[in-house]
Amino acid sequence: MQDPFERLVQELGRLPGLGRRSAERMALALVARGAGAITPLAEALVAARDGVSSCTRCGAVTPRGADPCRLCTDPARDGAQLLVVEEPGDVLAVERSGAYRGRYHVLRGLLSPQRGTGPSDLSLDALRARLRSGEVREAILALPTDVEGDAMASYLGEMISKSFPEVRVTRLAFGLPADSGVRYSDPLTLRRAIAGRLGVGE
Repeated sequence: MQDPFERLVQELGRLPGLGRRSAERMALALVARGAGAITPLAEALVAARDGVSSCTRCGAVTPRGADPCRLCTDPARDGAQLLVVEEPGDVLAVERSGAYRGRYHVLRGLLSPQRGTGPSDLSLDALRARLRSGEVREAILALPTDVEGDAMASYLGEMISKSFPEVRVTRLAFGLPADSGVRYSDPLTLRRAIAGRLGVGE
């Protein structure tokens, strides 16, 4: 039978950004605090499993039963702007900045030959369908500033420009550090990057 503490460390270590040592520290902290810390966490995890899903329109996290999500159904948001991001966490980061009032589209990853991620693995068909509706006038690419992010931005820029020439394609400009992404940026950095975005190829 597996040691319960070791199992906890292994499961925590599966989370993004957590190595073995970080997982051990978290596990020790939880065990040291006893049921007062573990029980609410376990209940929250079960509630998230049963009560959270992805918006079928934009891909952001939403309570189960609230689909499309509040960001897609809010009439005060600008449907002519579509911010394209890599993951749902990026939506949360941009919303915290308070600098953007348009709609979102989550790609669910980036093109990556090394990881075997191709166009069919991303929500590109859904993106084309949204652009085909004619509502979107600007697609803002809020992607990481690493090699994969740059390649994804080039791919999207070419795809959109060729099929939807009426849609302006821009990308977040200054402010995002190299080899980083939207979800790791502070609100001020995101506000400056959104305000200073440039057209792809400009």
